Amino acid sequence: MATAIITTEDLYDFKMELISEFKKLLDHKKPEAPLTKKYLKSAEVMDLLKISPGTLQNLRVNGTLPFTKIGGTILYEYSEILRILNLNKVS
Repeated sequence: MATAIITTEDLYDFKMELISEFKKLLDHKKPEAPLTKKYLKSAEVMDLLKISPGTLQNLRVNGTLPFTKIGGTILYEYSEILRILNLNKVS
């Protein structure tokens, strides 16, 4: 059995190759951006705005955030969310 000596330079080259491969994989698997969707579900709105389910419900109940309910699914128009954010912007 032959013995191979691994140098620090070999480890560095391996690390750079590994990082390059990870970058290629991540570039091919980009998640769907909310910008491409016209309507968002509640979970997507909570992730987008970083709010809790209770806060989202309060925004619906007090009329701040318009929504559409189809069956049991509540949908929010992405453009409306942007409009409300712009209306409430503090300068």
